[in-house]
Amino acid sequence: MSMVIQGETGDWEMVIGLEVHAQVTSQAKLFSGAATDFGRPPNSQVSLVDAAMPGMLPVINEQCIYQAVRTGLGLRAVINLTSVFARKNYFYADLPQGYQISQYEQPIVGEGEVVLDMPDGSTRRVGIERLHLEQDAGKSLHDQHPTKSFIDLNRSGVALMEIVSKPDMRCPEEAAVYVAKLRSILRYLGSCDGNMAEGSLRCDANVSVRKPGEGLRTRAEIKNVNSLRFLQQAIEYEARRQIDLYEEGGQVVQETRLFDANKGETRSMRSKEHAHDYRYFPDPDLLPLTLTPAYVSAIKADLPELPDQKKERFVREYCLTPYDAGVLVAEQANADFFETVAKGRDAKLACNWVTGDFAAVMNRLGRSIEDPPVTAEHLGQLIDLIADNTISGRIAKEVFELMVETGQAPAVLVEERGLKQVTDSGAIEAAIDAVLTANSGKVSEYRSGKDKLFGFFVGQVMKNTGGKANPALVNDVLRKKLEG
Repeated sequence: MSMVIQGETGDWEMVIGLEVHAQVTSQAKLFSGAATDFGRPPNSQVSLVDAAMPGMLPVINEQCIYQAVRTGLGLRAVINLTSVFARKNYFYADLPQGYQISQYEQPIVGEGEVVLDMPDGSTRRVGIERLHLEQDAGKSLHDQHPTKSFIDLNRSGVALMEIVSKPDMRCPEEAAVYVAKLRSILRYLGSCDGNMAEGSLRCDANVSVRKPGEGLRTRAEIKNVNSLRFLQQAIEYEARRQIDLYEEGGQVVQETRLFDANKGETRSMRSKEHAHDYRYFPDPDLLPLTLTPAYVSAIKADLPELPDQKKERFVREYCLTPYDAGVLVAEQANADFFETVAKGRDAKLACNWVTGDFAAVMNRLGRSIEDPPVTAEHLGQLIDLIADNTISGRIAKEVFELMVETGQAPAVLVEERGLKQVTDSGAIEAAIDAVLTANSGKVSEYRSGKDKLFGFFVGQVMKNTGGKANPALVNDVLRKKLEG
């Protein structure tokens, strides 16, 4: 989908590329044995390598390499059997070495793609330019002291995968769907926990605008956006800012900008550096990284079923719509929960319950799928009671609320509370006769052509039976009696 923005001089089109920094799931940092736990006291997870003490040499963490290759395969990308770590030189207080070890000309992963599942049911393909490994910098704390900045090096040396997209997105919504899909893939793979609030998934957005059909114009980069909502707001604002600038006769300069979430606007941070400003060169302390085809093949053979494959299977095996399947597979835990509920049952009904009442209760209670308000087994049993006509769909909603309150199995609740559906035709006939007798005037109206009153009679019968009468049987008997 392409979002055309109306300007004073006609239509404009956005061009968006994203750089996502994903923290690698590993017990130790990229080049040291220091731990990577979140939220530890400042400077409690810093080795001599991370602090850049003289004579300290980096030693590569194989788990980080494994996770990067695994991620590249999950993105259907080229795995480069030889890659090189380079020094990216710049000075900053929280970068003790005076350089960041990254990858430049020869990254570990080359071109791949991500398939976006758009809300309207369409799909879009976004190209991946590269994935490279690099170490994170530390953190400067400016709010701890009135005149001094503090440095926390716990993050210094933590392994990051920088995943760079091609400039294939054309609207803020696509950018948000891309990040959500990338996060989903990473979480399925177990290579990044995707926690944006803790900073283990951060996003930089490259935004430019152009007249439809034109080549690329100058872009601005918006750094470190940490939520999907802010990402969309930042892109929207930045595109409009650039259009206004062009239409006033100005030019966009290549620069790095920050998004101010309180004001909903971007502001200039620094002029954009070029590669030569960083004086990249191969790190002399690290040999080129060489992978064997057998190593890559072994990782590929061990990949889990990823969201796109799971979605295809859900459509094929459970006859779900692509949209429903996409919602269910976005989180692996949700997909597993659904499969437990749906096993041997009406999959569409299972899907409706999981994405409807169950999801609503989870949101209301602030619970997670790992700690569900109702177990998958109990929800499946509730669907069984609907399927065998023990309870009606309406009573099922009442039973479900009781399950949430009590944690009891649905069959126990139905028995204890006397909620079984009435399927005794004699009892239903008696209830219908009572309603027709009490509403003889409306019976005459119905018989003289006021068909819409049929719903009124059904409602009265259901009310008189506490909603427990079998609706299909009520409809059948009632129609015969009214037309008799």
